[in-house]
Amino acid sequence: MAHGLVPLLGRSQGGTHPLGGQRRTPSGKRGGLDAIDWSAPWLADWRQTGEPLAERVQHGGLSCAAALNQAGAAPVRFVSQSALPAGEGYETFIARTHQCPTRDGLHDFFNGLCWLRFPLVKRRLNQLHVAQLARTGVQPVRGPARDALTVFDENAAFLRAPDALWDALRQKDWLAVFGSLRPLWPQARLLLFGHALLEKLVQPRKSITAHVYRASPAGDSIADMDQWVAAALSAQSLAAKPFAHLPVLGVPGWWDANTDPAFYADASVFRPPK
Repeated sequence: MAHGLVPLLGRSQGGTHPLGGQRRTPSGKRGGLDAIDWSAPWLADWRQTGEPLAERVQHGGLSCAAALNQAGAAPVRFVSQSALPAGEGYETFIARTHQCPTRDGLHDFFNGLCWLRFPLVKRRLNQLHVAQLARTGVQPVRGPARDALTVFDENAAFLRAPDALWDALRQKDWLAVFGSLRPLWPQARLLLFGHALLEKLVQPRKSITAHVYRASPAGDSIADMDQWVAAALSAQSLAAKPFAHLPVLGVPGWWDANTDPAFYADASVFRPPK
């Protein structure tokens, strides 16, 4: 895999997923953590921290919350979902108690890993959520700011890339992104962030698409990316939908089939601009 493509790839109250649909309960031991393929290229930045924690859940008898707490690097303590009082919002509870309700399963396990690897971004997102709730209260429809915050938390990826590559991605010029500009990908740095995105990639399929947030001029390290993105985030900027869409299995080096140009001819995935 080329240098620069090592990746790092919220949650709703109740039983529905914020991006739509019923929340699934993964099958298998401790919520399906045994299905994670830690050799996948998009998990390269997660593996050192995540794999031993998953082992403690799978084979050590720990809950996801207990295993995540053993890492000792998050600005929150992970607690059972039962610690969340009835009637109190998830984000409000985190802000008030510095505790994160965590269920056994892929979704909350990856959310916990995000708190461990991107503590500044996760804390900033929580602050923005709570500020929006204080301003508008709980509404039947989230509104553009809270909707964008949820999409970011669940499905974002961070990209530092040359201008030409970013511009082509924003324009959905797939022939350029993965064709004529393919030689620029080794100069890019893509880190997967959204925990729902990471969860979906446990069962990879061509249509899985990230909301890409440009993180230039952040440095290559996770710590630099965490600091830069956290400082840049605001409800106003996110409400403006500053995202580009990227079917992540199209990233060079991430999926064997994408060495064939015909891989990108699928217009149901690599959709032309409207």
